[in-house]
Amino acid sequence: MNGCLLTQFFHVLQQLFDWMQKCDNVNVASYSTFFKFMGKSHNLVKALQVYNDIGDECTRYNASVCNALLGCFVRHGKFETSINLFEQMKKGGLTPDIVTYSTLLSGCTKIKDGYSKSLKLMEELKSNGLHMDSVIYGTVLAVCASNNHSKEAENFFQQMVVEGCEPNLFHYSSLLNAYSVDGDYAKAEKLVKDMKSSGIEPNKVILTTLLKVYVRGGLFEKSRELLVKLGTLGHAEEEMPFCILMDGLAKAGQIDEAKVIFQDMKMKGVKSDGYSHSIMISACCRHGLIEDAKQLAEEFEGNNYKYDLVMMNTLLRTYCQAGEMEHVMKVLRKMDELAISPDWNTFQILIKYFYKKKMYSLAFRTVEDMHKKGHQLDEELCSSLMIRLGQNGAASEAFSVYNMLRYSKRTISKALHEKMLNILVSGGLLKDAYVTMKDNIEYISSPSLERFLNSFMRSGNINLINDVLKACNKSSYRINQNVFSLAVSRYVAEPEKKELLLHLLQWMTGQGYCVDSSTRNHILKNSHLFGRHLIADILSKQFAMSRKLQTQKVPGS
Repeated sequence: MNGCLLTQFFHVLQQLFDWMQKCDNVNVASYSTFFKFMGKSHNLVKALQVYNDIGDECTRYNASVCNALLGCFVRHGKFETSINLFEQMKKGGLTPDIVTYSTLLSGCTKIKDGYSKSLKLMEELKSNGLHMDSVIYGTVLAVCASNNHSKEAENFFQQMVVEGCEPNLFHYSSLLNAYSVDGDYAKAEKLVKDMKSSGIEPNKVILTTLLKVYVRGGLFEKSRELLVKLGTLGHAEEEMPFCILMDGLAKAGQIDEAKVIFQDMKMKGVKSDGYSHSIMISACCRHGLIEDAKQLAEEFEGNNYKYDLVMMNTLLRTYCQAGEMEHVMKVLRKMDELAISPDWNTFQILIKYFYKKKMYSLAFRTVEDMHKKGHQLDEELCSSLMIRLGQNGAASEAFSVYNMLRYSKRTISKALHEKMLNILVSGGLLKDAYVTMKDNIEYISSPSLERFLNSFMRSGNINLINDVLKACNKSSYRINQNVFSLAVSRYVAEPEKKELLLHLLQWMTGQGYCVDSSTRNHILKNSHLFGRHLIADILSKQFAMSRKLQTQKVPGS
């Protein structure tokens, strides 16, 4: 059934169910079936809406109904949502059965901390008086394999056998997959031997997983022999076994051997959806074979292969490394056309490319877009971009990058604050520099503070001069007399700022600062603008304070 017919089918199904609800002709079976179909049609919102509208509590918290809804969310990778729903259902009256736990456990195979979550679910299962059956054990083994817990998988397998559960192909396959993580071929071969002894012949999945074990274990000769066997048995009609071996060879530095397998696959007319191209393109890029990667990328685009995000990123990386801007833009247009949303890797590839090509404005806009999409920014890359933006007269854009980093959910390097301050000072954005200095003064070195102060005293907002000096004084930094001289000169040049000058001079006295003789003479020369007697009185107090401090220093000198 093609996509268009499926859409029509699910639309008709919804209409039929809506009609059944209006006629009050729905029951546990119809709700369960409807939720399963909504899962297949990716319409989780509709499924949840219908569930929330169930008025009868017996139906609402029936295990079959709840299991069907939970299954919708688990199959679509919404594990946290399914767990939250599960807790709400239990509070409402759900009595979970073995299918409930099996459904939730299957979701643990797709999440980062799936193993620890599976342990909690198994503990709850046992506390509810339920027992692990063959299906539960199979799921737990799959969780162990997907979370790289081979030893634990082995223990569960042995426990299952002790409890009288007969292992089937799925159990053997899951444990074998767990062994593939470490490339433990000795245990893998023994397991396959035990499986044969129990009367189960290895199928395509078992042999392909064994191939993966050999590749991970670095047994490439055995891997080649097994690949030949898979072909003889008719299990190598699709590209996956070839891809496993090619990828292993390439990552082991045997790129030429990987190319041989790739060519052999193509000669045999093995069915491909483009995954083998993705592996070889990435391998060529890693080994610096950019022209080979570019040729393969163009070959991929020339075939009717399915595009996905991984392949798009592979193509982007290839064309970026080859410096093919036109092809880069073509891939980006293709992503828009196919509604493929960029991920963290996509943005990183583009930012690095634009940065390398000195297209800093494009790199900045890409960082902005990345931040808006909620992706974590790479501090090292952004820090380098900030410096380049500052050097190219784009201090404002550099400050935007800094703020994106600063307000993201992470702790940034302390050195970044000083870098930003220097960029802002060089770019003349002194008000922003003041804010940066004030918020992070403990991370700013004395030379950078002095450079900022000198710049601000010369051309910063005159109304903020006193605030800037007070902010600096709160740290251990001691303001030098040249800075005060510059501040006084600004005030003398604008007599209407008389109150600010008087406030500064009085504050200096209270903090143990004193103007130098040159600045003092400059003030006295213009004292008629500010009030001769008041100026003389303030300077006299400053001088007395200075003499007193000098006297106090003598005994300890």
